Amino acid sequence: MTENTTPAKKLVAVSAGLSQPSSTRLLADRLAEATVADLRDRGVDVELTMIDLRDVANDITSNLMTGFASSKLQEAIDAVSNADGLIATTPIFTASYSGLFKSFFDVIDNTALTGLPVLIAATGGTPRHSLALDHAMRPLFSYLRASVLPTSVFAATEDWGSGAADDGFPTLPDRIRRAAGELAAAVAVSKRSTEVKDPFALDSSFSPIGAYGAQ
Repeated sequence: MTENTTPAKKLVAVSAGLSQPSSTRLLADRLAEATVADLRDRGVDVELTMIDLRDVANDITSNLMTGFASSKLQEAIDAVSNADGLIATTPIFTASYSGLFKSFFDVIDNTALTGLPVLIAATGGTPRHSLALDHAMRPLFSYLRASVLPTSVFAATEDWGSGAADDGFPTLPDRIRRAAGELAAAVAVSKRSTEVKDPFALDSSFSPIGAYGAQ
């Protein structure tokens, strides 16, 4: 039997949950497990990295004020920037993502996520908060030039422990499987983690004579 020498795909799951235990981290875990299982069913090796933003909250704040990342924060930034797929999960506060979640993506270069397949997910008290996935999270990652997957996952308090879809609507496990399948398909063909990136490369929009002269 021929040994598989293809490098393992890199999958990263970011959770912005603040408590321990956290329903946001639980959702990230479920999505990651389902995506890994789908990739392995496709015969694709995968390396999973879980990132709890609560563990680097102080480092993020320091970076915003000084412009310098600690080694721990830099590891998280590099993991996300070089991933083949990202699961981004946040609690919803005041109809949007948490400040910690936004601050983490603020300290990442705005071109670092170009072409990155992203599965967006969130938790909240009621299903009404699910609107934040499309009016807040999706625009954020579109701005960062990531490839946001069609299916997003929202888990309200009532979703946990749900079983069969008696009312005809997909349950949380159903939505997780569907979203994980979309992400696995995108990760399987991604080459982001094996691309050689030039740290000194200029953005394609850069003009040596300035914005007005470029027009």
